[in-house]
Amino acid sequence: MDRLRIEGDRFVDTAGRQVLLRGVNLGGDCKVPYPNGGTNFPSDFSDHRDVSFVGRPFPLSEANEHFARLKLWGMNCLRLLTTWEAVEHAGPGKYDTAYLDYFAEIARRAGDYGLYVFVDFHQDVWSRMSGGDGAPGWTFEAVGLDFATFHASGAAHVMQHKYDYARGGVQEDRYPMMTWANNYRMPANAIMWTLFFCGDTFVPDFMIDGRSAQDYLQSHYIGAMREVAKRVKGMPHVLGFDTLNEPSDGWIGHEMSYRHLERMAEHPEPVRPGPAWSVLDGLLVARGVPRTIPQLAFDPAKMKVSVVGENEVNTNRVPIWRAGVECPFEKAGAYRLTGNGHEVLREDFFQTIRGRAIDADHDGMAPFFQRIAREVRKIDNDWLIFAELDPFKGFTGEGFPKGTPERTVNASHWYDIVTLVTKGFMYPTSINPFTMKTLNGAEEIEGSYAAALGRIKEASKSIPGGAPTLIGEFGIPFDLDGSAAYQAWAAGDRSPASWEKHVIALDLMYNAMDRHLLNCTLWNYTASNRNDPAVGDGWNQEDLSVFSRDQGGGRAEAGFVRPFVRRVQGVLKEMRFDRGSGLFEFTFDADPAIGAATEIYLPLAQYPEDFAMAAPGLEVEPSQTSPCVFLRAARAGTYKVTVKRAT
Repeated sequence: MDRLRIEGDRFVDTAGRQVLLRGVNLGGDCKVPYPNGGTNFPSDFSDHRDVSFVGRPFPLSEANEHFARLKLWGMNCLRLLTTWEAVEHAGPGKYDTAYLDYFAEIARRAGDYGLYVFVDFHQDVWSRMSGGDGAPGWTFEAVGLDFATFHASGAAHVMQHKYDYARGGVQEDRYPMMTWANNYRMPANAIMWTLFFCGDTFVPDFMIDGRSAQDYLQSHYIGAMREVAKRVKGMPHVLGFDTLNEPSDGWIGHEMSYRHLERMAEHPEPVRPGPAWSVLDGLLVARGVPRTIPQLAFDPAKMKVSVVGENEVNTNRVPIWRAGVECPFEKAGAYRLTGNGHEVLREDFFQTIRGRAIDADHDGMAPFFQRIAREVRKIDNDWLIFAELDPFKGFTGEGFPKGTPERTVNASHWYDIVTLVTKGFMYPTSINPFTMKTLNGAEEIEGSYAAALGRIKEASKSIPGGAPTLIGEFGIPFDLDGSAAYQAWAAGDRSPASWEKHVIALDLMYNAMDRHLLNCTLWNYTASNRNDPAVGDGWNQEDLSVFSRDQGGGRAEAGFVRPFVRRVQGVLKEMRFDRGSGLFEFTFDADPAIGAATEIYLPLAQYPEDFAMAAPGLEVEPSQTSPCVFLRAARAGTYKVTVKRAT
């Protein structure tokens, strides 16, 4: 495989062709140890230094099966997951060489199947011990936190502590669906993210082994990335590294006492369901002080997120700081405990330093991006950086901060939040979660998707030199409507009917991607996926995998196995596909100086009998070995190609 480079907002191959990357995240269970580290197994995480991730995303003995399937589906790109914990779980500087060897072999074999790779150091809400995945358990110990106290104190929302494994199934009363993200607002997460990105700013005197907390954490994270980089160096199909999956701002830029209960001019961000923690709430709960936290939920009558109740947190007065460890934020003058309670010393502690406003992206993300680029490019200067900001900023189309490195890809994420959170696809009538506008029919739903994706693409213009947009994650839950498709499958129904909603949702999403000619990697492909609500992708009851062992292959393939232009002898201008009729059209500006052909993928899933192609002015050459067609232009000009199902 050849190297790709960036030209403006496009990926370009060595022949000069524009390349469109369409693929998948591999895989959802790479977040957890192998074989029994998924959230469907109880754990107190006491073995966190002794786990292994060898076998994620799948054992090497299964690699050919899975890679062959992805190639058959027409995919040409992988967002290949690993985690900091997978590399450095045993302790600071103790790298798992067996895992590094395994990961490098997985990456190498992907290239054998024509799959480009960019490496994603994945995390969700910091770590498995704080309700997600990513960082090793010893990072909490290093800063002085005891993760064994997180559940009792209410500082984190962790499935392994809340779920009743004997009872099984969906448990809305104990561990409601899709509630893991609430951890971003809770103190175990907020403390770690604040230290990771802006510890030098807020608590410069807080040291770990003679280094600032920020430098200590970032150096170990990047050290783990460096070890992976050394192993995949020299593989031309490895495009580069994702900076860090869905990072959080922590408390950076937040007022001490403010709780976000209403959207207003000073706080325009959407109000989200879940607990409405203030910074002060988090600081005090971490010290063992009980707090009453407002609880928010969507009110259908008001068509808005509103306060629906309150939760008493840490009534047992359990501190999460280890014995003898001072809270660094109290020591730095943010607040203090008194004999009568507490006192806020600086309401703007996390907002200003010596009169200068602190911005999470400018002060935290941009220097972090620069550090990532500098370190990985010491190993291979051609690698691209796939950058992500706080995922909620992607929905608003906020640009990347000044100082973002050159040759950076906008790798933001996008989801239909209503479908993701409710595990129900509202069709043919849906709702825009940000405007609360009712959407009627496929055209309006697709238009809403396209508008959101257009804002994300617009943000790419803020990256120096321009940047391609690759939507790093999007997708749907497959356990829609109370796992209705699984129930039909268990009853013996093998018809496409049970997957109809899934196909429609995916089709509308890809149509919206096509409108903007976006690169994208679908979330996700999990080799261990099962049709069990306690299992799913093996992580926090999520179930978004397009593959399942229970189906023996793909699910709702008609929604994501579709034609697209892989490589273009020039510049792609338009592309669209109508699944109902099978009509596929695209337009491109040809450059005859490029010696290589335009390559289009035409899957059997959409053209089961044959296809008819109209490509006036172009030389047409069907592939003899794959569902692809090659087109060559001898002259410059704009060409339109039309493909229909044969009748």
